[in-house]
Amino acid sequence: MRSETITIRTGDRARVHDLTEDCAGFVDREADGLLSVFVPHATAGLAILETGAGSDDDLLRALDDLLPRDDRWQHGHGSRGHGRDHVLPAIVAPSLTVPVLGGVLQLGTWQSICLVDTNVDNAERTVRLSFLAG
Repeated sequence: MRSETITIRTGDRARVHDLTEDCAGFVDREADGLLSVFVPHATAGLAILETGAGSDDDLLRALDDLLPRDDRWQHGHGSRGHGRDHVLPAIVAPSLTVPVLGGVLQLGTWQSICLVDTNVDNAERTVRLSFLAG
């Protein structure tokens, strides 16, 4: 298995960051196998969704509705409502796996691999990419 990490700067606002090009560039050019993507953070997750047509903003808005940034959270350090960021990985998983055939990610036409980060207190994320050849 081959594995490496990439660093993504997410800034000081909630963000959906498209990782698809990074992932496509990482897999072996003509190999079949599985790409594993993992974010080793307690306040971020990964999703496969359409980007650029509003779905990324819709996801962030839905997460705001589901996990409001207010004072209800037991986990109390950080900025106001930061406890909700620690609940995020239970809803938006911290890992995903994508099949690869002939060096090509087997995503659907409108699917993108995305980092979902609602934590405004941490502006930089690490993402681990691992390729298991078949």
